[in-house]
Amino acid sequence: MLRRLLLPLSLLCALAFPAGAERIVLGLSQDEVAITATFEGSDILIYGAVSRDAPVPSGDMGIIIAVSGPLEPVTVRRKERKFGIWVNSDAVEVDAAPSFYAVATSAPFSDVLKDVEDLRHKISIPRAIRAVGTGVSDSENFTEALIRVRENADLYQVLENTVSFEQGTLFGTAIALPANLTEGTYSARIFLTRDGEVVDEYVTSIPVNKVGIERWLYELAHNNAMLYGIMSLAIAIAAGWGASAAFAALRR
Repeated sequence: MLRRLLLPLSLLCALAFPAGAERIVLGLSQDEVAITATFEGSDILIYGAVSRDAPVPSGDMGIIIAVSGPLEPVTVRRKERKFGIWVNSDAVEVDAAPSFYAVATSAPFSDVLKDVEDLRHKISIPRAIRAVGTGVSDSENFTEALIRVRENADLYQVLENTVSFEQGTLFGTAIALPANLTEGTYSARIFLTRDGEVVDEYVTSIPVNKVGIERWLYELAHNNAMLYGIMSLAIAIAAGWGASAAFAALRR
């Protein structure tokens, strides 16, 4: 399937850009993700081709694909045991952390991207997180803790050696989106590198939205909290009464 998707792109490569340029031509298996009541996650197939109208340049080529969810502020707290109980002590305010972040590479990350390029483009997970100064001397430990928690929830993913190549030009990978996605606009950034330096970058967006009853309940809760609360209470009373009646019937 991936090969059938990639081949039409290769036919456009020769005419797409001027001689000597290396550029990314990109495609997506779906241009939006719908969150429904039965949503259990989704796979996004990202595929493309490297366009060039000249001999292949020297240097090792690499592809990096980074998919990022909406940025959000996060407070990371450290717990300490005092007087026999666990209490919050220091805290670090993370100014903006992606709600979801996955980075896939065609080779080990350190082989396809130099550290100075990572600093410039903020591709790795730690560089994609923006933290503000708080006076805590070991604030990097708080960032590492946030990454660890979200990695365990499949919200942060490092997928080395998962971008496949065909004919030295066509590439593709699949990014697994978990069920606990945050609604919003997700960005997909694709980087073409030579000897660890970024040659070209392509950016596109993927809307992720609630639909159906999920959308209706979400808007009701945010736009008419009183009606949402009354409805929730009525459903809880009806469910309790129904369960009580069922148990009473079983005892007869």
